Amino acid sequence: MALADRLLAAERRLSRELADLTIPAPVTHVYNPLVYARRPHTAFLRRYATARVRVLYLGMNPGPYGMAQTGVPFGEVSLVRDWLGIEARVDRPPEEHPKRPIEGFACTRSEVSGARLWGAIQAHYGTPERFFAEGFIANYCPLVFMEATGRNFTPDKLPVRVREALFAACDRHLVRTVEVFAPEWVIGIGKFAERRAATALAALGDDAPTVATVLHPSPASPLANRGWAPQAENQLKALGVCRKPRPSTSRA
Repeated sequence: MALADRLLAAERRLSRELADLTIPAPVTHVYNPLVYARRPHTAFLRRYATARVRVLYLGMNPGPYGMAQTGVPFGEVSLVRDWLGIEARVDRPPEEHPKRPIEGFACTRSEVSGARLWGAIQAHYGTPERFFAEGFIANYCPLVFMEATGRNFTPDKLPVRVREALFAACDRHLVRTVEVFAPEWVIGIGKFAERRAATALAALGDDAPTVATVLHPSPASPLANRGWAPQAENQLKALGVCRKPRPSTSRA
């Protein structure tokens, strides 16, 4: 089975498991872009998830103007469409928050975290093929949580019982993802992702990749607002992760 097909099968399994969760207040709406944005997400995997990688970068969960709109992790619309070359129809979630509509590739709001992350990758690698020859980006949790006001609600703030069930399913999925990609490194984009990766991948014992972190590019972080890209690059250089990109290779 092709690598992308293995990932898609694992994601379908994860979505089925998470569909059974009941998320209590203050969360009023939950989006799963693996379902309603499956077309661009599938196109992303089939185009770029074609081989094992040296580094798997791991985010927390989708942003409202990134993966929630495009189906691509940290997927700021313009970079997904114009640099990654991915664009496809996006459906609407079953229960849409009036303040957080899903507009797909017609969304005009910029996902700042995604613009910073993919923008830095573009600046360093030049072409998507050079990046995906050695790296990939995924999210630990595929769900978007929103309060009645439309405010984003992060999964670490869920009640213990629900959080444990969510994390158990996402941990299992992360292990399956790592088994598919067989990376040397899993780099958490932010401390949350690093902690979850360290916990989940302990099950792999000596076969586990090295887990580390870089600063999250969120505009909510004062530190990230003082030049996120050079700080993240310096962190990766210090770890020994960042290196000169390999020559571009063609992909089917």
